[in-house]
Amino acid sequence: MMGDYFELRRRSDDLIYKFMRATREDGRPGFRRSDRDLWIEFRPELGWIAWDDENNRLSGRPWHVLPGDQSPDGPPAGEWVSKKGDKSYVYELVYTDP
Repeated sequence: MMGDYFELRRRSDDLIYKFMRATREDGRPGFRRSDRDLWIEFRPELGWIAWDDENNRLSGRPWHVLPGDQSPDGPPAGEWVSKKGDKSYVYELVYTDP
């Protein structure tokens, strides 16, 4: 099983977002960002993703691991990309201790 905590480390400026395993209000498991209500969740057809509930769209995903190769136990470590509007970033997902 994957860990309960991870960081997304933005490569361009070393900004770090921390996530911890939690249960969403609708009962689905996921990982919640420590400083706001942003989730990384597992969807069987898409794998682990960051989903923008407000705009109903995909906002981040692992770059080199296809959905069928992902475990529902936790998001894959390694390179992730995000997109919001005209901005896109590359992150490294690293499992950590709290």
